[in-house]
Amino acid sequence: MKYSKYSAVVIGSGIAGLYAALKIEQQINLEDGILIITKSKFGESNSLYAQGGIVGVMKENKSDSTASHISDTIKAGAGLSDFNAVKYISEHSDNVIKDIMKFGVEFDRDENNNLCFTREAAHSVRRILHCGGDATGRMIEIALCQKVQENANIDVYEQTSAVELIVNSKDECKGVIVFNDDTQEYETIYSPAIILATGGIGQLYKYTTNPSGATGDGIALAYRAGAVMQDMEFVQFHPTALAIDGEENRFLISEAVRGEGAKLCDSKGNEFMQKYDERKELAPRDIVTRANYREMIEHNVDNVYLNATCIESSKLFKRFPTISKKCKEHGIDISQDFIPVAPAAHYFMGGIKTNLNGETSLKGLYAIGETASTGLHGGNRLASNSLLECVVCAYSVTEYLKSLELKTPKQIDEDIKSLIDKYSDEDMIPDELDIPELKKKLQDIMWDNVGIFRNEKTLTNAIEQIKELQAEFSREYKCQSKEEYEFKNMLTVSLLIAYCALRRKESRGAHYRTDYPETQEKAIHSFITREEGVPDFVK
Repeated sequence: MKYSKYSAVVIGSGIAGLYAALKIEQQINLEDGILIITKSKFGESNSLYAQGGIVGVMKENKSDSTASHISDTIKAGAGLSDFNAVKYISEHSDNVIKDIMKFGVEFDRDENNNLCFTREAAHSVRRILHCGGDATGRMIEIALCQKVQENANIDVYEQTSAVELIVNSKDECKGVIVFNDDTQEYETIYSPAIILATGGIGQLYKYTTNPSGATGDGIALAYRAGAVMQDMEFVQFHPTALAIDGEENRFLISEAVRGEGAKLCDSKGNEFMQKYDERKELAPRDIVTRANYREMIEHNVDNVYLNATCIESSKLFKRFPTISKKCKEHGIDISQDFIPVAPAAHYFMGGIKTNLNGETSLKGLYAIGETASTGLHGGNRLASNSLLECVVCAYSVTEYLKSLELKTPKQIDEDIKSLIDKYSDEDMIPDELDIPELKKKLQDIMWDNVGIFRNEKTLTNAIEQIKELQAEFSREYKCQSKEEYEFKNMLTVSLLIAYCALRRKESRGAHYRTDYPETQEKAIHSFITREEGVPDFVK
């Protein structure tokens, strides 16, 4: 096994990870350098697929204020948003967004060179910045990737999976063991600062807007290492994914389309959102998602429709070039035709519990972006707050690391040695597994039982079936491929989501229990650790 050392290691190459690496290199003199690890090609991430935009409470937007943004975020969060986290991220948005512009990010501007702002659901004013019309995540990702590639002080490992965090007997994270899928080789990397920026969990579900890499890797790594998980039951389902199959995920029809005036309707053009909420299409995502799903169940159809024909065509095509192009590939002219849409797993509000410095419960381990649970989103993320959280928390973890002496560990204890030995030993070649088939089974289990509507029976069924899949998978430590490591992580995170959903006997935000439809008066966060685990008596 190869051994190496870095002063800081960032796992994940989405916007949060890239920006963190760039800021660390810019502000901290690191003796052993910085490493970015990505299990795919450099830059492939959830961030690429973020369309609508990024929240920015900008000083030049006189109609907006941090007080207004804080209020909107807390209302959407269903009682679980942490006020201090919301306040901190909102107040730092102007400074951090202007900072990422220095790295080559160009937001859309009007003919007078003023920043363009749009509005999305549950926002009280227009405060969403965007790039390339509806390609915000992609444009930010490309700009930051270019800056990383130009930076000689940042190393990048591609096609490399983080498979185990190195934790000593004092619960201190001292590095990570990685697996290169191309060479089939393991490497032990020692570092005093491991930053998880591994994104979300959408691929746990049959229908998702997330790309194939969204398998909950960082969450599973941190859980197995002993870190505290928070609010694992809160999965956000986006109400409008393009209801056409044939790819690994469903194409997102951005909430910004509704923000510009598009209406939800049935195949005949009859609008229905007025039955569910006075805010109609601009109600919070959980409400719109359940409305769409109820309409589908009631009428026994596979989708509802989004009518954007009411938007002036030249504005529609200019504002949403990516969406119009994708729909056109399927024979849909969004200026004349209804767009078939249905809910899909989109974003994870739960994850690794962190503070605003990115610190987890394990010293030396940090988490930022979707893999972390800071308390910003609560039980139901406000649209476009995700990219804002990515950059503000990447910025804040850098500020915190500046106060530390990042010295690479020189000694290891028996706990670390025994862990490394497990990956160093030559194992007998195990039986081959049909990972695509196992993955499909898991995705069906999660969609059918731990989806938009849940109850005790479906959740108990899910836990029992996931445990059966775990037994069938039979890989305790070493796996044979990236896909096997991903599936191992998917099993872990799926079980945690199902169990935490079973424990929360109420409906709140994105978590809806048909057997407990009421929301309890007191909002309480849920926590789970490896030591507690999922009880054996839960079948």
